[in-house]
Amino acid sequence: MSYAPMGGLSALLKDGTKHVTAADDAVMRNIDACKQLGAIVRTSIGPNGMNKMVTNRLGKLFVTSDAATIVRELEVVHPAAKLLVMAAETQDREVGDGTGFVITFGAQLMSNAALLIKMGLHTAEIIQGYGRAAAFAMTELEAMSIKSVTDPADREQVAVALRSAIASKLFGMEDFLAGLVAEACVSVLPKNQSMFSVENVRVAKVHGGSLNTSSVVKGSVLIHDVEGTIKHLKNAKIAMYTCDVDAEQTETKGTVLLNSAEEFANYNRSEEDALEKRIKDIANTGANVIVGPKFGDMALHFIERYKMMAIRVPSKFDLRRIARTTGAVVLAKLVPPSPEEIGACDSVGVEEIGSTKCTIFRQDSSSSRIATIIVRASTENLLDDVERAIDDAVNVYKNLTRDQRLVCGAGATEMELARLLYKYAETLPSLDQYSIKKYAAALEEIPRCFAENSGGNATELMNTLQAVHADGDAQMGVDVENAGIMNAAEKNVYDLLSAKLMAIRLTTDAVTTILRIDQIVMSKEAGGPKPRDMMAGDYNDETAA
Repeated sequence: MSYAPMGGLSALLKDGTKHVTAADDAVMRNIDACKQLGAIVRTSIGPNGMNKMVTNRLGKLFVTSDAATIVRELEVVHPAAKLLVMAAETQDREVGDGTGFVITFGAQLMSNAALLIKMGLHTAEIIQGYGRAAAFAMTELEAMSIKSVTDPADREQVAVALRSAIASKLFGMEDFLAGLVAEACVSVLPKNQSMFSVENVRVAKVHGGSLNTSSVVKGSVLIHDVEGTIKHLKNAKIAMYTCDVDAEQTETKGTVLLNSAEEFANYNRSEEDALEKRIKDIANTGANVIVGPKFGDMALHFIERYKMMAIRVPSKFDLRRIARTTGAVVLAKLVPPSPEEIGACDSVGVEEIGSTKCTIFRQDSSSSRIATIIVRASTENLLDDVERAIDDAVNVYKNLTRDQRLVCGAGATEMELARLLYKYAETLPSLDQYSIKKYAAALEEIPRCFAENSGGNATELMNTLQAVHADGDAQMGVDVENAGIMNAAEKNVYDLLSAKLMAIRLTTDAVTTILRIDQIVMSKEAGGPKPRDMMAGDYNDETAA
């Protein structure tokens, strides 16, 4: 019996490879995957966005409306949808706000591209039209800035700029939290404002109490007690170590032959004397606080004898933050620090917050390089959600130190850009006008989502918004409290101009990249059960032998 080899691409690739061509609607499959991802996120954007309950592969539960957390914990595996997720992750990393905008806007652009393809347009024509629309939108957006933060060190101005980023996740608490974040960020703002680092603002989560009892500390906070009996010190001098504060261990194994109890006692005494000498030498430098990852019982005994405080910090990241707070140099060996290596702190002490003992390094009288926001809440999920909101607001402040321009929020900017794009499309004689109009329609989807998520009549509200923008009122947006419209500038609802610019650029790049795909080739994963068929959207049946 003769063997006839298979022809085509299947003959080139190993068994189990998935292959979808343009003839099999590869583009339409990618569009459908992005639409499904957008359908998950669109109900979560805006101040009244719904929460998603996600359990990741490690069994950790997430209840949040933060788009960045949702798409990260969903672990999207479809290659086309993953490109949109990567754009959202870049937006979250660079700006901190606008991830929901990227996913929702991108999914709507893909959905509108499907309609254009059915109309007969080629993907190359759609890509060209989307590119022209994005360039026009970003140019117009530059001219739409209506306010600037004149001084990034002014807490009141900064708090106004941060409100929208926090309100999109914790509506109703944006004024309080924006004030906290503004206080924390301004307190650690360096003289060269463009050198602000998000690492300088930390969050300490303490169970119990209400969110209104949260506060800001200039310095670092550890959620545990100190090791010894000394709990409070003023004008602390701090020695920090990455090694264990204990008797020195030999690098190699050795055997000691002892012939009597006296030799055994002398041997132990020599170890104790050596350890005591190290602790005494450290105390003689003026240091009265020792920070290290671990303390032995004998070392604690001598630390107490010389009236020093012992603070255990097992995390190397916490060690680094305390070093930044106090100016100490972290030493790798248990040796006396030099005067330049000793850190200084106005006060170090244990404070009981609720029923939790916290060790706090305060720098009240001098400028601190670290500020910590102590967040209080009743549940772990709420604490995590507040931490995410604060993290986004701190990232927004980082961008604010580089570009202080603001535009109207509440969907007003998107509605005005859509109006301008419709007007621009009418001036073009080419087929690009169809793509530009669909680009404008995708921008209108953002205020529509705000209206839908706030429980109003989205169609009626969108018609009203279009009418007022056509009359020249470019500052009108969606009033999520009353399910109506409002003047965003009068309500102090602003978004960062740089966040909008980056979101439009990232989304357009991701969408045009996906639309350029006309073939999908996916190799079979090595080992284990057969993976989920991502293009077909179902699971392959396996027959047990």
